[in-house]
Amino acid sequence: GWLMLGRTGMVLGNAGTATGAYANAYRLDPKNSDAALGYAEALTRSSDPEDNRRGGELLRQLVRSDHTDIRVLSLYAFSAFEQQRFGEAVAAWEMMLKLLPAGDARRAVIERSIRLAQEK
Repeated sequence: GWLMLGRTGMVLGNAGTATGAYANAYRLDPKNSDAALGYAEALTRSSDPEDNRRGGELLRQLVRSDHTDIRVLSLYAFSAFEQQRFGEAVAAWEMMLKLLPAGDARRAVIERSIRLAQEK
């Protein structure tokens, strides 16, 4: 129900639908990681600074509760980078590197992102 509507809203670029649907999914089941991550992503992509703040706080909670979820770390890192919190972005990307296997294609992108953040 709500998760599917949230995903559809994200794909179609309908921020209001996505945020509202994910908010409902998260409110109904705050322990559902897909609902929490979807809601955090919708909030961090919002043009509203208050949404961004709430999304960032939710991401920090998700990282604290499970610092081994690549999806959470990735969204957290990019959100931190966009908000010019470069140290936090680098720390999250470094955690991701520890979790990914040596041959994973994502490693090169993460390593470039780390270098870019360190130059800021």
